[in-house]
Amino acid sequence: MASFTYDIEIPSLIPAAKMYKAVVLDADTLIPKIMPQAIKNVEILEGDGGVGTVKLIHFGEGSQYKSVKHHVDAIDTENLTHSYSIVEGDALMGGLESITYHLKIVPTEDGGCICKNRSIYHAKDGFELSEEKIKEGKEKGMAMFKAIQAYLQANPEA
Repeated sequence: MASFTYDIEIPSLIPAAKMYKAVVLDADTLIPKIMPQAIKNVEILEGDGGVGTVKLIHFGEGSQYKSVKHHVDAIDTENLTHSYSIVEGDALMGGLESITYHLKIVPTEDGGCICKNRSIYHAKDGFELSEEKIKEGKEKGMAMFKAIQAYLQANPEA
């Protein structure tokens, strides 16, 4: 099995703890609210939201995919880290075993943060992941982060 990895870093003026809360802890309700075209809703199939939780994410009308199963691998609210894997669904394109994401929100001196995300695509033997698909994934992730950031700026009490 081959793996493909890419990293992105996105700076923000939003404080790290607030961004982490929105991107990780409140994401299941916040993202469908601010980006319903991307994510319609999230169902918890197993667990309480912590490590081991399995979620079914239903994509919105604007997505080319229908749904994925998402497994929470690690969550550390003190260090502002979160790891999860997509383990089932059409977003795996028939050729991926899973996609694992490692997120870390790092505070910056100016009171903002940097969102660091590592995505690891675990491909089945013989599956080639195109640069176009990797770029598409990066762009969708950045768009979601920017939408959350804009929401937090417009709603400081959130």
